Amino acid sequence: MKNPFDQAQYNQAEDLQLIEEALDGSSQSLERLIQRHQHFIYNIALKMVLSPFDAEDITQEVLIKVVTKLSQFQGRSSFRTWLYRITFNHFLKMKKYWLEEQITSFDAYGAELDAIPDRALTEQEKLEQKELILEAKLSCMSGMLLCLNREQRLVYILGELFQADHTIGAEMLDISKANFRKRLERARRDLYHFMNKKCGLINTQNPCRCARKTSGFIKAGWVDKEQMKFNVHYVKQIKETLNQKNKTLDEILENDYAELFQEGPFQEKAHVDKTMATILTDKKVKDTFNLN
Repeated sequence: MKNPFDQAQYNQAEDLQLIEEALDGSSQSLERLIQRHQHFIYNIALKMVLSPFDAEDITQEVLIKVVTKLSQFQGRSSFRTWLYRITFNHFLKMKKYWLEEQITSFDAYGAELDAIPDRALTEQEKLEQKELILEAKLSCMSGMLLCLNREQRLVYILGELFQADHTIGAEMLDISKANFRKRLERARRDLYHFMNKKCGLINTQNPCRCARKTSGFIKAGWVDKEQMKFNVHYVKQIKETLNQKNKTLDEILENDYAELFQEGPFQEKAHVDKTMATILTDKKVKDTFNLN
């Protein structure tokens, strides 16, 4: 699947052809158009709210909004810009979800982590609980993202996780390039300052370790042994969707932090078929495209 935020990978002509065919009544072309973008919309939604169930609902809401407005696309910007402006505006204006109410700041999140008791695992326990330890790591890092406000979070996901350059990012968020760079730098600074002070994944002087916290995360309900949220149903990592760039020397440390997040799962889940069926049977969509 091609990353739509990568200039080298994105092919506008494919989208435009599918739009023309969809507006002429082809449900197959409409479905293919949705499939080209829905996984990215879902993965960004998941990073925005942390709940796979809420992310599925948000993705469906966004896609219905996009396809029912498809005839309004006039080519004044690229389709990618038009689509993701609608998407990101929805993300920024939607109601607050429950985890956003629970995780409100780095200080509060750090205090919650400190309150989770440590329990050292034996090497055998680490092997046996490998998947749960990874789930604990992904859950904790996702919680860190919620400490950023929504705008910072979205800029970070777009610019750092999916490596949209400042030109693409500025177009999609309808801000200046300088403003996009400034917001991304602030998000990086706030997130990496917290990680450097608290997390042992990069700063090994910090005592916090995923394996030591896993039992506490399970007991506190942060990790569900029976229904994992992040370490399940995915076929690749975020970084596999990226066109990796050569790193300049002054970027190396920040890239160490960024790559931790890029090693998180890129979800291509079974819910896609359900979402597609729901979208294509939605009354507004059916009326818009004369689908029977």
